Amino acid sequence: MYKSFSMELAGRTLTVDIGRVAAQANGAAFMHYGDTVVLSTATASEKPREGIDFFPLSVEYEEKMYAVGKIPGGFNKREGKASENAVLTDRVIDRPMRPLFPKDYRNDVTLDNLVMSVDPDCSPELTAMLGSALAASISDIPFDGPCATTQVGLVNGEFVFNPTAAQKAESQMQLTVASTREKVIMIEAGANEVPEQQMIDAIFAAHEVNQTIIAFFDKIVAECGKEKHEYEHFTIPDELFAAIQELVPPAQMEEAVFTDEKQVREANIREIKDKLEEAFAEKEDWLPLIDDAVYQYQKKTVRKMILKDHKRPDGRAVDQIRPLAAETDILPRVHGSAMFTRGQTQIMTVTTLAPLSEAQKIDGLDEAVTSKRYMHHYNFPSYSVGETKPSRGPGRREIGHGALAERALVPVLPTEQEFPYAIRTVSETMESNGSTSQASVCASSMSLMAAGVPIKKPVAGISCGLVTGETDDDYLVLTDIQGLEDFFGDMDFKVAGTRDGITAIQMDIKIHGLTRPIIEEAIARTRKARLYILDEVMGPVISEPRPTVGQYAPKIIQMQIDPAKIGDVVGQRGKTINTIIERTGVKIDINDDGFVSICGVEQESMDKAADMIRIITTDFEAGQVFTGTVVSIKEFGAFIEFAPGKEGMVHISKIARERINRVEDVLTLGDVVKVVCLGKDKMGRISFSMKDVK
Repeated sequence: MYKSFSMELAGRTLTVDIGRVAAQANGAAFMHYGDTVVLSTATASEKPREGIDFFPLSVEYEEKMYAVGKIPGGFNKREGKASENAVLTDRVIDRPMRPLFPKDYRNDVTLDNLVMSVDPDCSPELTAMLGSALAASISDIPFDGPCATTQVGLVNGEFVFNPTAAQKAESQMQLTVASTREKVIMIEAGANEVPEQQMIDAIFAAHEVNQTIIAFFDKIVAECGKEKHEYEHFTIPDELFAAIQELVPPAQMEEAVFTDEKQVREANIREIKDKLEEAFAEKEDWLPLIDDAVYQYQKKTVRKMILKDHKRPDGRAVDQIRPLAAETDILPRVHGSAMFTRGQTQIMTVTTLAPLSEAQKIDGLDEAVTSKRYMHHYNFPSYSVGETKPSRGPGRREIGHGALAERALVPVLPTEQEFPYAIRTVSETMESNGSTSQASVCASSMSLMAAGVPIKKPVAGISCGLVTGETDDDYLVLTDIQGLEDFFGDMDFKVAGTRDGITAIQMDIKIHGLTRPIIEEAIARTRKARLYILDEVMGPVISEPRPTVGQYAPKIIQMQIDPAKIGDVVGQRGKTINTIIERTGVKIDINDDGFVSICGVEQESMDKAADMIRIITTDFEAGQVFTGTVVSIKEFGAFIEFAPGKEGMVHISKIARERINRVEDVLTLGDVVKVVCLGKDKMGRISFSMKDVK
């Protein structure tokens, strides 16, 4: 039966149609926010997937170009692989929802979001986040929802909820917060050095808005929700766990995991597994469960050590950062390079500079964003964790980590007018044992400065973890978590920023949300660690951008011309500008405001191109002296090209001081001569004189 529900959300109407479309999905919500329309569905397989020890959740965000009245480019004329924005949206939907499904649920679940119409003032990403939560909540799939999501902007010092396109353009912050009824379950932010307390206030302002959405969803679930289906539970039998503890006492497991060397710990665990497999060789029903049982035993041991004994696996104090190191100029021929090492996590970032024409073009649903001049790419090869597998290109994790570091650094980048370059940083993971994304922020900040990019301030990033007990008050926040603490802990809270404020946040958790005291402590811890990294580690290596770009980086001359004369520089079908490029070997970018960037390697060629553009855009006056080339000879005189596409005539009487009978007696094609401008003749052509040059 078709039912429709509506509420006012941040000054616009949110309407949900249930039963109107996609009736065969386990749950479907046809979402309308303003004129944005997204179909969100939740489906699950009838039986669990065999041979896995994790919850197989897939999240899809499908951008259809018809939603903004476009036909896709290319030969195929249909949508191809997911855009970067779609991948990032998949991840931001996944993160708050995954913890709300049962930990031992093994049925395949897909949350699919089809963007069918886009209103620029009503975010399709936000609409999909709300739709996925509602579709799962009304379905028969086990899900401890609903949850809700709100976006927050900061305009003129005031918080704006679910900002419009115009408000986003002015906003000093782009914050996304997901909540359950009681707690915050996901945070993602990009910000222009927003102070910590203001960020905390924004998070909990969004949390309050989320409660109104959850109340609206509760009404829909009450009227349209299905009864949750039973499922096959996957738990470790008590008798198996008891047998394992008898063979491997807790003290032995503590000894196995209590080391700061990842390889040593893995070897210790491998020995334990071998011992158990040998002991249980006759118990065929137990053998397939050993890996999961040992994982659970490790988790229980690590959590107990941290929470009760305040002992971390590598022996650090709860607020202590692993050993740090930083260096620059690792690679000799690149434009900028730096390496940042934190324990067994090591990132090398390489910076490349190019003309603005090399900026990335974006063809997506957001018509306000058509290109970006700063690109951060992150790579995570298998050797960084001592494994072997073929490279298949960047996955969702790599794209997400790259976007997080990019978001952290954008607020400190110079404007195009200050630094007219396209900039690419590539973070290569040399070694990984926790929080490589934040190490890449540190390495990238140093690499940009080493390349001579005049960033406003250095940026550093750090991650905090969490281990919780039975009550909200029983918890321990850990500074700088390593891989083991991430795997077995409850939170990965990444914060990047400058000395003056936050530029990016990403929070992943495995529990049903965080209280305000936990969030406040995590943000305070990351600030303290960030300042230490900036002052004690990065600062002594490189504290400010180098005054010029490096030897092998392209050089750029900037000049401003009258926008009305852009057509003169470009010429018919680009003939003039292409001639300048061919003659000088430079690259030239001109924007609509008449801002010209000339990029080259040799200063002489760049100066020559600048002179040509200056001549083309100058209003010609009598007395100006030019150097030109003879391009045509007539009986009455010669035509001199003094700039690409610009010619003037020297009458035969103005070629030499003495009388000549033929132009060819003095000039030949290709001669380079100096001429003085006499003004324009009756036909509007520029007249030159050679004999009057002083």
